Amino acid sequence: MLGLLIADKDAGVRKQLASLLIDAGYDVIVTNSAMKVIHNVLKKNAQVLLLGMELNELNSAELVPLLKKCNRKLNIILVADDAPLPLMREVRKEGIFYHALRPAEPEGEEEIRQVVKCAMENLARTPDNRNVHNYEKGKYGGDYETLMTVSRH
Repeated sequence: MLGLLIADKDAGVRKQLASLLIDAGYDVIVTNSAMKVIHNVLKKNAQVLLLGMELNELNSAELVPLLKKCNRKLNIILVADDAPLPLMREVRKEGIFYHALRPAEPEGEEEIRQVVKCAMENLARTPDNRNVHNYEKGKYGGDYETLMTVSRH
């Protein structure tokens, strides 16, 4: 199964993105910890990461290069509004998959759904994931309370 991880310091953003993507049929894990992000990437629990600008321990500019060394095929979707241009250049240079603004309106939510779908399809086409056939939206589900419990541990 292709894993989807949401990592942000802001609990409201984590909840919003998790609800949006659970409703879209994805199984997600949420956290505010850089260490949990690294652990999930190393264990290959996460192949797509929605990453906010800051977590409790590190900011995205510090974390992205480290994550790419752990798994160069990790699709990182940076979800940030007010990122300084030098910081954006730095994370883009490291190879993020996409930069999205935090969804404030239904159009923003649709952008997040579409980019996650694209990232999942992109992974399903890679040689390492040929065992993943016909990844379908809605195949995997979960509930938000269970996910929040997982993220607290």
